[in-house]
Amino acid sequence: MHLTIADLKKGEKGIITDSSSKDIPLKLLEMGCLPGNKVHLLQLAPFADPMYLNVNDSFLAIRKETAALIIIKKTDE
Repeated sequence: MHLTIADLKKGEKGIITDSSSKDIPLKLLEMGCLPGNKVHLLQLAPFADPMYLNVNDSFLAIRKETAALIIIKKTDE
């Protein structure tokens, strides 16, 4: 089972390992949701949707269903 951004808990960090799903909006890829980039879950809205993230020093709010398409590896940094 792959770990995705949707699996992160508030304050956790990871590195994107795969964002090749055709269902990921191009805008997210343009904003830095690419393999090798760091992601940090900053805040969750009520009912955990959307998720407020810092991706390579860009701040994004994305829906949990979209976050579930981006595969990551957790880090401790």
